[in-house]
Amino acid sequence: MGTLFIVATPIGNLEDITFRALRVLKEVDVILCEDTRQTQKLLIHFQFQKRMISYHQHSSEERTQEIIDMLREGKQVALVSDSGTPGLSDPGGRLVRRVREELGAEVVITPVPGPSALTAAASVAGLPVSDFLFLGFIPHKNGRQTLFRKIGESERTVVFYESPHRILKAMQQLEENCDPDRQVVICRELTKKFETIVAGTLSEVAGKIRSEQPRGEYVVLIEGKR
Repeated sequence: MGTLFIVATPIGNLEDITFRALRVLKEVDVILCEDTRQTQKLLIHFQFQKRMISYHQHSSEERTQEIIDMLREGKQVALVSDSGTPGLSDPGGRLVRRVREELGAEVVITPVPGPSALTAAASVAGLPVSDFLFLGFIPHKNGRQTLFRKIGESERTVVFYESPHRILKAMQQLEENCDPDRQVVICRELTKKFETIVAGTLSEVAGKIRSEQPRGEYVVLIEGKR
């Protein structure tokens, strides 16, 4: 019986990888990578090599079928993203669904938990996160303004990812749709050398973000409407 391991990898600091994740990556027959070059850096750091196959949002149906066939043959396969936990804001969830549809009980799908920008940011935010809304990456255009209106009306903490190219626009849209005294936490470069966490009211945080050069990916958390 084949096994598909969903393996979390570091979001920045390589020391965050788990012993189990390393063991699984060393033992599997093949690693599915969002970007083989990125995963290769991880393998080199921990001094081992493994067969790698690219699997990302633009992968063909033929590639998906190739993976399913390997699992049908009893292969042990690991899925990793460039960083963090596969299936969150990447095509990992789509692959898991296809594998289940095609193979059902013939395959074992096993999570190997670990680093995640979502949980890392939530743990230091100090905002209510026992019940929150996660939006992943906000769309560039279609539906973007609608989502920000929903954020403004949400009574739950909302979490989303944003790129350095659009973080200033995101802050502007938050200000247009939310009260200026809503509490906001923004995390940048989590676990990396220049990790930055900014917390305060929306107006305070927006001013701070505008005063800096945008760089790295951001996790934005905003408390629910009171």
